[in-house]
Amino acid sequence: MAKPQKKYVCQACGSATSKWAGQCADCGEWNTLVEDAGAVVTAFSARHNLQGGGRPILLSGLDSEIALPERMATGIAELDRALGGGFVESSATLIGGDPGIGKSTLLLQAAAKLALAGKSVAYVSGEEAADQVRLRARRLGLGNAPVQLAAATSVRDILTSFGGAAAPDLLVIDSIQTMHSDLIEGAAGTVSQVRASAGELIRFAKERGTAVVLVGHVTKDGSLAGPRVMEHMVDTVLAFEGERSHQYRILRAIKNRFGGTDEIGVFSMETQGLSEIANPSSLFLTSRDESVTGTVVFPALEGTRPVLVEVQALIVRLASGATPRRAVVGWDSGRLAMILAVLEARCGLSFSTCEVYLNIAGGYRVQDPAADLAVAAALVSALSERAVPVDSVGFGEIALSGEIRPVAHANLRLKEAAKLGFASALLPSAQATEPGTMKLAGFKNLGAFVDHMLARG
Repeated sequence: MAKPQKKYVCQACGSATSKWAGQCADCGEWNTLVEDAGAVVTAFSARHNLQGGGRPILLSGLDSEIALPERMATGIAELDRALGGGFVESSATLIGGDPGIGKSTLLLQAAAKLALAGKSVAYVSGEEAADQVRLRARRLGLGNAPVQLAAATSVRDILTSFGGAAAPDLLVIDSIQTMHSDLIEGAAGTVSQVRASAGELIRFAKERGTAVVLVGHVTKDGSLAGPRVMEHMVDTVLAFEGERSHQYRILRAIKNRFGGTDEIGVFSMETQGLSEIANPSSLFLTSRDESVTGTVVFPALEGTRPVLVEVQALIVRLASGATPRRAVVGWDSGRLAMILAVLEARCGLSFSTCEVYLNIAGGYRVQDPAADLAVAAALVSALSERAVPVDSVGFGEIALSGEIRPVAHANLRLKEAAKLGFASALLPSAQATEPGTMKLAGFKNLGAFVDHMLARG
């Protein structure tokens, strides 16, 4: 009989190898390779599976009639926005975030609202006792919600309990890393256990029409812990972001088979739980009555939602011979280096003897390339000590040639800025003809923009 082939899986990134090593070759983490007990394959079994013996599958055409999936709106508008309208029947949703960020609080609030609306909701905690969850619910004012509560870690026990005639409409598992499947060996939280437990719960969701929500841990770099394949198994992946030093939280859709990605929901952590923020721009804009050098408001776009944030720059001139420092918070440091290089090479500005500090106010992180022009405006304003008007916004992508390129959804950005009282905008010349009530100043290249900034008295 052929000898079984062992497989070792990295618990940090999910990569597999046939030999154990102290360091993972893919992600570089140490002591993360463990034997995957559920992945022992013999040559005979693999050959047997390839030679047939299965059942024929049912094929259908692309033009077949389909029904749109039904959704369960939670009543929490920001959560429904990130989900694309609410939880979908027979779907699996994975939500991850740092410890203490508010994942359990948000899901308990959503479960209580759905239960009060007449839905059958079950909340299974593998990290806390049932009484601890009850105390949190009472603190949130949800103690009277008819949510079925249990504390368990065995997947077999959970599926047996809810496998009867009345399966719940929503099943919350908090968290998937604490679940244990007796189909394979291994401790809870290992790669094989997480994959097997998630597979059984997802199969239950598809067969019984239950919307299953899995809470996932994150690693030290912010990515979801466990095998990467788990993100491919579920229908929706949500990331709960935010700094514990700030009260706001951002729920970001990374993957959604039933809606758009990159949608966000914004919450504020209060004593009574998470409250919705209908106007996120109010969190990230500094209240000021007069212009300040080095600050520019940028209308960022998260999915279909514009969010106005403040870009702040500080330039400190150094004595000759000192090594200048570059510090960035909330933006890509590599992109800042590129903007500084373009300003020096194409516009004749010198930052070589200056320390440069760039910050996105409120702890917000910008990934939109349209922020290039706002960053350049803040840098030029700080260097020249000429302030950008307080009622002005700026956006546009900067090329290495110095060209200011058009960006997506310019009209949507301008509408949001006008709604919040901004009267003018700095933007690419190709988009300076957008209809609206704002005064638009268009620029074809960065040189013309710098001349405009320096010409201001």
